[in-house]
Amino acid sequence: MASVTVSPVADRAERKQFVDLAYRLNADDPNWIPPLRSEAAALVDPAKNPFFQHADVQLFLARRDGRIVGRISAHIDRVALDMPPEQGFGPGCGQWGLLEAEDEAVCTALIARAEEWLRGKGMTRVLAPISLSIWEEPGLLTMGHDHSPMVMMGHHKAHYQPWVEGQGYEAAKMLRTYDLDVRVEYPKLIQRIISSGEKNDKIRIRKVDKSRFDEEAALILDILNDAWSGNWGFVPITDAEVEHTGKKLKPLVFEDLIRIAEYEGKPVAFMMTLPNLNRPIREIGGRLFPFGWIKLLRWLRKPYPADMRVPLMGVRKHLQSSRLASQLAFMMIEYIRRAAVTEYGAVRGEIGWILDDNQGMNAIAEAIDARVNREYTIYGKSLAQ
Repeated sequence: MASVTVSPVADRAERKQFVDLAYRLNADDPNWIPPLRSEAAALVDPAKNPFFQHADVQLFLARRDGRIVGRISAHIDRVALDMPPEQGFGPGCGQWGLLEAEDEAVCTALIARAEEWLRGKGMTRVLAPISLSIWEEPGLLTMGHDHSPMVMMGHHKAHYQPWVEGQGYEAAKMLRTYDLDVRVEYPKLIQRIISSGEKNDKIRIRKVDKSRFDEEAALILDILNDAWSGNWGFVPITDAEVEHTGKKLKPLVFEDLIRIAEYEGKPVAFMMTLPNLNRPIREIGGRLFPFGWIKLLRWLRKPYPADMRVPLMGVRKHLQSSRLASQLAFMMIEYIRRAAVTEYGAVRGEIGWILDDNQGMNAIAEAIDARVNREYTIYGKSLAQ
């Protein structure tokens, strides 16, 4: 077999080849959802993705006999370098991601080239795969290959796991998603906790106000940064990333699916739920043109039926580990569950990702009879020679 060569992506044409490769290599996987090509292209475009404003990024393509057979990104998030090492990132920590490879030899060559680039930039260890930001698609799918991911979640072929681990990578952290049938009412104990909260005049669970989108987004970000600041893998979101993400998510924002909890008149928690955009994207094959945009726009006006994913939830740090925090979480989950079933015909809900050692959130998921349906592994490796 001919040798594999790996070279940096040098121009716009090669960046397009980088994007296109994922569609070819995953075409035979019935559970892979082709992302919108415009979104996939924007992710790796320095002019469109604000991640590039605080990160050094290099894309690579692998070739065999002149044919493109693999891809990988190597990147250094300068904001992550300033985080405490005990939270995962910190000084000397680089990342790679967006891995696609035809075979193990290609995978080996790509990872070696990404590591070489990171060493050349002074990095001493690596966390991977992370594509590109920790807020986008972190981790390699290591459980749950038998079904499709929901919106904003990655999907990888099962053979990538032994290929990556064969290069000396060990699990650093596990991320879980939980699946549940949202038509089923929660256990009696949870219902009593919710009922008790409804009788408490100090608690108010409200819908977001989309007419004040920027203000509400800033409020949610403030709670998020406070709630998640001590979590493993946390990296502050920049203002530019907030604006960029807000524009992308605004069509998916429905007021009854995102809730803010107030206690004594102050916002202290939130829960964001998104209808599963992957359902219509699968139907249009990731292509908006010539007619995909019509189908997508029709679905976005009123997603029905639409299963739901809870990608983000947070309770201010001073309330964490308290009974009130759990009560607020159960109340938000229940109010969103009711709306999802009655207004959007939802059957399934998915919560996550959740860190495997986040005892509070794992306990909440288990209390409502949710089950782990997907696991993503973030691997670590020393780059010392």
